[in-house]
Amino acid sequence: METNKKTFYQEYEVFSKRTPNSSFQHQFSLLAPNADMALVMAQENFMRREPVTDIWVVNRTDIRGINPEEKQILARLDNKQYRTTKGYGYLKKKWRHYEQQMLDEKEILSWGGTKK
Repeated sequence: METNKKTFYQEYEVFSKRTPNSSFQHQFSLLAPNADMALVMAQENFMRREPVTDIWVVNRTDIRGINPEEKQILARLDNKQYRTTKGYGYLKKKWRHYEQQMLDEKEILSWGGTKK
């Protein structure tokens, strides 16, 4: 539940990257009076303990989530079972069956084209 009550402290979310090629990960939330102080607090509480190449501090009010009405759309978009491999489980057994039959001695000898 969101309130419009104005307080001295604001909530910030802290994200960081361990390496230049890694993705950002959410680390923790903190309370601070402004974005500059939030960055200092994040650096003091996190960066001295963990190897970090970049850090983001984002005011929670700047993060937009989806509301309950929009969540209903996710249920409609969740019907993509044709994109998963669950329905193809039988293929592994079938492939193993063909692999075992393909390279038997008769098959290999038939490749030579002549019989002795």
